[in-house]
Amino acid sequence: MAIDPRLALVALNRFGLGAAPGELNRAAADPRGYVLAQINPAAIKPLDSVAGFAALKDSAANLIEAREADKMRRAAKLAEANAAASAPAMRDEAAGGAMMAPGGAMAPAPKRPDNPEAENFRAEVAARFARLLGTENGLVERLTLFWSNHFAVSAAKGPGLRMLCGSFEREAIRPYVLGRFGDMLKAVEQHQAMLYYLDNHQSVGPTSKGGQNGKRGLNENLAREILELHTLGVDGGYGQADVTSLSRIITGWTVTSPDEDLLHGGRFTFAPARHEPGDHVVLGKTYAQDDQRQGEAVLADLAVHPATARHLARKLATHFVADQPPKMLVERLAKTFLDSKGDLAAVARVLVSAPEAWSAPATKLRTPQDFLIAAFRATGKTPDPGAIAGVLQVMGQPLWQPIGPNGFSDQSAEWASPEGVSARLDAAAQWGRQNAKLDPQALLETTIGPAASAETRQAVARAESRAQAVALVFMSPEFQRR
Repeated sequence: MAIDPRLALVALNRFGLGAAPGELNRAAADPRGYVLAQINPAAIKPLDSVAGFAALKDSAANLIEAREADKMRRAAKLAEANAAASAPAMRDEAAGGAMMAPGGAMAPAPKRPDNPEAENFRAEVAARFARLLGTENGLVERLTLFWSNHFAVSAAKGPGLRMLCGSFEREAIRPYVLGRFGDMLKAVEQHQAMLYYLDNHQSVGPTSKGGQNGKRGLNENLAREILELHTLGVDGGYGQADVTSLSRIITGWTVTSPDEDLLHGGRFTFAPARHEPGDHVVLGKTYAQDDQRQGEAVLADLAVHPATARHLARKLATHFVADQPPKMLVERLAKTFLDSKGDLAAVARVLVSAPEAWSAPATKLRTPQDFLIAAFRATGKTPDPGAIAGVLQVMGQPLWQPIGPNGFSDQSAEWASPEGVSARLDAAAQWGRQNAKLDPQALLETTIGPAASAETRQAVARAESRAQAVALVFMSPEFQRR
């Protein structure tokens, strides 16, 4: 039986990042097998095999660098304030910004430090998109993006988070996308980025040794999001008492200060003096006092809870198949999750093998990030990191900067607003001008192929210019939806 040639586009758009030149033909012979072959944990290449990754630092080193830069900025600011207050000092413009001291001698102006946060962010963006645009395993990259958004943190919270967003994704998300969900959950909740983002690094048990001075108290942010967003879901059957109890259990989960520990500074640590002592109850189960393992035991149970299975199954089906996913598909994914104890590779195989995943119409609108990735994969070009960040900012999905811990929306309506569509049109027009030397018909065949409708083909053929024709390929329904 002949294979519907349009299914190759499903393989590359629904389960991948869009077709790179030549990829549509490679997937056409066996679209489902093409995707299933990518579900192989051993096939995930080391990050240092991608240009740019090898030079990136781990989270602890990033935090130490950020702390040193912050101290330098504070010292420079203080020196500037002292110099300004030292009358009758005068600024000598011709001397290149030096200060004239009271005795007439020239004193060099305080030197402001470089901006490691901006430099690190740029390097992380460049390396991340080199991977996304050059990969032949689109499924693993899409899963990485999915889980990174599920466990959202934001660079907008401050310089420290800006230094950590990229390394968080590399350390706590990417290694586990085809592994056990419980391993990913533990890595995420003990990562510096999550502890800082949801303020658990400052949470102190009320009756702990550290809490007796009254300077700091209990913070429930991380515990609440673990239950509501990361595992059980908002309808997962937990209550406020469970949130409070879990927040007490994970007191002491913090980050070693680079100022206090030169060897282990910037790393996750358990601080017994901040930990709320005693046994605590979560979802009716009592967890005995046992240092950081008390919290790890809760996470292990949450990772295989039936409500977690349903919550994650629904999110995966929504992301890959439809805004309102088929109920039977969600149930099969949840059952696989439970039966395999959270084996994400097993869940991915069921998802990719599901008939519903191949028969569902392409109604999901690509997010701005998906749109950008697909467009640059289609052209074979790698954009400047600054251009990537700028375009995503304008299109409403700033990189690593969701509005809240629930991440960016996975519903098409969120991205189909008049402002959002206008931003897409502007981006497509710009990319059309930048790629005006491309053959629009060839671009249409390599990115959409047999799935292109007669209307799309006609619109591209009748375009007034090559630039406009290229833009029309990018704005076609077949390219915009997956």
